[in-house]
Amino acid sequence: MNTDIAPRSARRHVDETDWSTLAESLDAHGCALTPRLLDPEQCWAIAALYDRTELFRGTIDMARHRFGSGTYRYFTHELPPVITELREALYPRLLAVARDWAERLGRPAPWPDDLYEWLAMCHEAGQDRSAQILLRYTEGDWNALHRDVFGDMVFPLQVVIGLDEYGADYTGGEFLLVEQRPRAQSRGTTVALRQGHGLVFTTRDRPVRTKRGWSAGAVRHGVSTVHSGRRRALGLVFHDAQ
Repeated sequence: MNTDIAPRSARRHVDETDWSTLAESLDAHGCALTPRLLDPEQCWAIAALYDRTELFRGTIDMARHRFGSGTYRYFTHELPPVITELREALYPRLLAVARDWAERLGRPAPWPDDLYEWLAMCHEAGQDRSAQILLRYTEGDWNALHRDVFGDMVFPLQVVIGLDEYGADYTGGEFLLVEQRPRAQSRGTTVALRQGHGLVFTTRDRPVRTKRGWSAGAVRHGVSTVHSGRRRALGLVFHDAQ
C-alpha cells in the first residue's frame, strides 16, 4: 500500500479554516473543532496504515499500562506525506495562539517560526522520538484522563482527527476534556469527533482570567467508553518525546 495519501487537499482545508473563530473557542473552552481537514478516502487510507507495523516505532496496550483499554501506535519519523503536510500547515496557525497564551501567563515562548527548528530543539534536549499516534478503540475501550507531556520541551496545543464516522461506524467514544478551574470545581466538556474533522485542544493547561489576573487552568483529556463499532483517530503532537 502506498503511503502517499493525496496530501495537497489537507493543506487547503487547513488554510480555509477560520482561525480567528477557532482561537476564540480555544480561549473559552480549551478546545475547538475544525472543519473537515481530511476527506473520507484519506481517513480510510490513514486508518488502514495501522496494520503496517514497519511504519511505527512502538505499540501501546492501554490496559497493560492502566491507561484505559484499546491500543495506539507511535509512527516513526518517516511519516506519510499527508501527515507531514498536516503538521506543517497546522503549526504556524497554532503558533500564534501558543505565543499569545504564553504572554498572558508570563511564560517563555521558545517556539520558533519553523516547525523543524523547534523539533531540532526538542532533539537537542533529548526528546527525539516521534509522538504522532494512530489510535484504535473497539467496543468497551476507553482512555483515561491524561496529558501528553513527554519532557520539558512542550508545545501547548495538539490536534486529534477522527478517522471513522461517529454514530455510524461507532457509538460512544466521545472525546473528554476536564479542566481544573482555579479555586473552583472542575468543568467537563464532551465532543463527538466527526470523520475527517479535527479537534484542537490544550496539551496541559490554558489561560484563565481571575480577579488576580491570568492563571493556568490545568486540563486533562481522554475518551469515553465505546459502546459499539470501531473508533480510530490520528493524533498530532507538536513536540517529540523522550
